[in-house]
Amino acid sequence: MKLVDDVQTLLNDEPRLAQVLNLGAFGDFPQLAGVLFGQLCNSDAIGTVVQSTYASDAQLVETTLYDIAETARRNFEPGGQSTTLLFSRGVQAIIAHRVAHKLWESGDTNLALAVKSATGRVFSTDMHPCAQIGAGLWLDHGLGFVVGETAVIGEDVSIWHNVTLGSTLNDSGPHRHPHVGSGAVVGAGAVLLGGITIGKNANIAAGAIVVENVPEGMVAVGPKASLRGAARVSFSPTKGPLS
Repeated sequence: MKLVDDVQTLLNDEPRLAQVLNLGAFGDFPQLAGVLFGQLCNSDAIGTVVQSTYASDAQLVETTLYDIAETARRNFEPGGQSTTLLFSRGVQAIIAHRVAHKLWESGDTNLALAVKSATGRVFSTDMHPCAQIGAGLWLDHGLGFVVGETAVIGEDVSIWHNVTLGSTLNDSGPHRHPHVGSGAVVGAGAVLLGGITIGKNANIAAGAIVVENVPEGMVAVGPKASLRGAARVSFSPTKGPLS
């Protein structure tokens, strides 16, 4: 796999980088993800869980490769996908969530919550393992990202730091957290609350507080967000996820 080969080449070409990262041997993506998370989390046990989860699900690998590729593309990463995987806190937080979500779906809910808790301390995120996240999420910076249990994020969404997808505490139903449509862009510090729907390709401005639905392709701004015309920002690829 090219990404794995590129990471190995990077480590071989830069001995000081290899020393700092202190990654063990790896031959495929599950092994690379495992040794990386073992170091990031200072836990061989977490590394083993990450490796075994990816080794058991080829589609999960493909989804994560797409996450990495889209983050590198949208963030103009000078080192490409290999440095994105090694250095992007957002990508690493998404990987942690995808592992926890896979465990949750398989019925191993306690281990899923343990992975969420341990990796959340490392990446400064709190993403419930049940939350559904489509392929191609660009989580820029990742810091302070909070996602509730029933939240749903579509494909090719872009989200900045300190964003909350939370509840209003007035609903205990199956749709008490926001659903964010594909291609939406959510600015830093935005707070989205309740069982609202953010339409496809909508823009949520930095610092906005959103408690009502936002139609497809619209911009929402303000401390209580209001609509201000057509969406102006898009990072969606010309092709669909994994195509």
